[in-house]
Amino acid sequence: MNTVSDINALRAQVKEWHLKGLKVGFVPTMGNLHAGHISLVTEAKKHADKIVASIFVNPMQFGANEDIGSYPRTLTDDKEKLIAEGTDLLFTPTPEIIYPKGLDKQSFVDVPNVSEGYCGESRPGHFRGVATIVCKLFNLVQPDIACFGLKDYQQVQVIQAMVEDLSMPVEIIPVATCREESGLAMSSRNNYLTSEEKAIAPALHQSMQWLSDKIQTSTDFIGLAKQAASKIDEAGMKTDYIHICNARSLQPASEDDTDLVILAAAHCGKARLIDNLQVTLSK
Repeated sequence: MNTVSDINALRAQVKEWHLKGLKVGFVPTMGNLHAGHISLVTEAKKHADKIVASIFVNPMQFGANEDIGSYPRTLTDDKEKLIAEGTDLLFTPTPEIIYPKGLDKQSFVDVPNVSEGYCGESRPGHFRGVATIVCKLFNLVQPDIACFGLKDYQQVQVIQAMVEDLSMPVEIIPVATCREESGLAMSSRNNYLTSEEKAIAPALHQSMQWLSDKIQTSTDFIGLAKQAASKIDEAGMKTDYIHICNARSLQPASEDDTDLVILAAAHCGKARLIDNLQVTLSK
């Protein structure tokens, strides 16, 4: 695996592959890789001849009260995992390379509607930062396909909307959430959990499963979501939100909707955990 931080070196390699008629897959990450990230590389290899991964802790998507400095950085281990999975090129730019003018003078991408509410409300400016960095990385890497994990369901919808709205020639491939045996969605933020917190964290997914069962026979979406939030809180976490939404628009679900998604976030100690569960109702 070749590792570069220089934009010209990145573009030269990708151009060489494209001139040979090879299809390029892309997996953007912020590092501290786990099995969920590696599953994105595994999926990308099914659709492309060459795989580019990136590791960049994006300052634009961190809020004022979020400490980017404490985000775990494990580049040596990350490289080993990417090499083992057959990644061809790793792009590791610095903030100065990505944002040479500084964040205050950087153009940005704003995706309306799907970026509002839920994590967009809890983390103002977060999805603007996500859309901007993904747009910039797409322009740098010029991939044919890109893989994103469905654990960040709202993020995937934001990126898909951006690609459609801006006519980007990139196919977005969503990849199913990887979970620990307990059902807890794999996340770099799980590293913040103590052993006691890790024991209660699966209650987030369990409450969503309970909610999924209940909405098969009831359309009291708001009342049932409140009950699910109580279950999360009773387990020892603090619910940020839990909502039942239209799986495409992310608007609150109506009685006529059949393709739904349950979106949830909760604080467990220092960690803010997010998860989702797609539900198809039979009418």
